[in-house]
Amino acid sequence: MMKAAQWDPSQKKVVVNSIPIPSPADNQFLVKIGSASLCHSDFMSMAMPHKEPITIGHEGAGYIDKLHPSAENKGFKVGDAIGFTYIIDCCFECEGCKVHNNHCLVQESHTQGFTAPGLFAEYALVDYHSAILLPDSLSVKTASPMFCAGITAFHCVDSCHLQPGQWLVIIGCGGLGQLATQYAKAMGIRVVGVDINDDILATVKRQGADAVFNSITNPNYVDEVKAFMDRGPNKGADAVAVFSAADAAYRSAPPLVKLGGMIMVVGLPKNGVTFDALDIARGTFQVRGDSTGTPDRMKKAIDFSAKHGIASEVEVYPSLESVNDMVEKMRRGESTKRMVVSFD
Repeated sequence: MMKAAQWDPSQKKVVVNSIPIPSPADNQFLVKIGSASLCHSDFMSMAMPHKEPITIGHEGAGYIDKLHPSAENKGFKVGDAIGFTYIIDCCFECEGCKVHNNHCLVQESHTQGFTAPGLFAEYALVDYHSAILLPDSLSVKTASPMFCAGITAFHCVDSCHLQPGQWLVIIGCGGLGQLATQYAKAMGIRVVGVDINDDILATVKRQGADAVFNSITNPNYVDEVKAFMDRGPNKGADAVAVFSAADAAYRSAPPLVKLGGMIMVVGLPKNGVTFDALDIARGTFQVRGDSTGTPDRMKKAIDFSAKHGIASEVEVYPSLESVNDMVEKMRRGESTKRMVVSFD
C-alpha cells in the first residue's frame, strides 16, 4: 500500500488515503515519486464531476522502481532519476499524438490527476515514451515543476520566434511567468512583466525582467509599458504571452502588442478566450497557443534549462498531508512560488 493525496468530491477537499501500489502495464515504469508540485490547472480537475476520490497532481519527478518487460532496453534502468509528462494510455505514434497526446486517434488517452491517478502519491505509473533522464543539475527533490510549468513556459517563449533584442510582455508573472522570464532573458529577449501582485513582480524583476508593472494599482500601465519600450508612437511589444487565466489578462493583451505581433495563449480561462475576428482577419495581431506539447519536444526544453541554470522558485513542503493546505493557499491567491512536496 502507499499514501496518496486525493481530491474527495464529497468533502470538497484533499485528503490522504492509503491505496494499492499500481503495477506497470505495457511500456510503463513504476516510479517512486521524488517530488510533485501543484499547478493552477489542478483546480480544473477538482471542478470535474468525480464520483470517487482521485489522486491529483500532474507535475512529477522520481526514480524508476520497476520496469514492465516491454519497457526494458529503452534507455532506462531501475534507479534512474527521471522527469516525465503526464498523458498515459495513448499510442504516441498516430497523427493525433504527433499534435498532442490528448488527441490520440487509436485509443483513449488519459491525463494523470484528471482522468487517471495523479502524482501526489508515493508511486505512480509512467510511460517510457514520456520520460527523460534528469540532468545532474536538476535535483529530483525539486524538479517536478519543470515537467509542466517549465516545458510549457519554454515552448511558449520559443514559439514566439523572437530574436535577441526584441520585446516580450509577460502577463501573469506567477510560476510559469517567472520561468518564461528566465527563458526569455537567456535567449536575449527584453522582458516586461505585468501582474497584480507586487511580491510576484519583485520576484520576476529579480529574475531579470527589464521592467514590471502592476495592472491593478497603475491605471496607466499600458501607456507606461509602451513608453518604457520607447519604440515609437503607440508601438507595443513584438509578442505578448498571457500566462494568467483571468479574463482581464486576455483583454489587456491586444493593446500591448505591436501591429502584426503575436499574442501567445497559455493561461486557460474557465470560459475560454475571445478576440475580435476583424483584428485577426486583417492582421492586427496573430494568435497562437502552446503547452507542454509532445514528449519529443521535452529534451530541448530540459537541456536549455540545465545549460542556463533555469529552475522554478519553489516552496518545499514535507509530506502529502500538506497538499490540502497548498491547495487552499493557491485558492486564496497567496502563493508566490511553485509549491512542491519533496519526498524522502
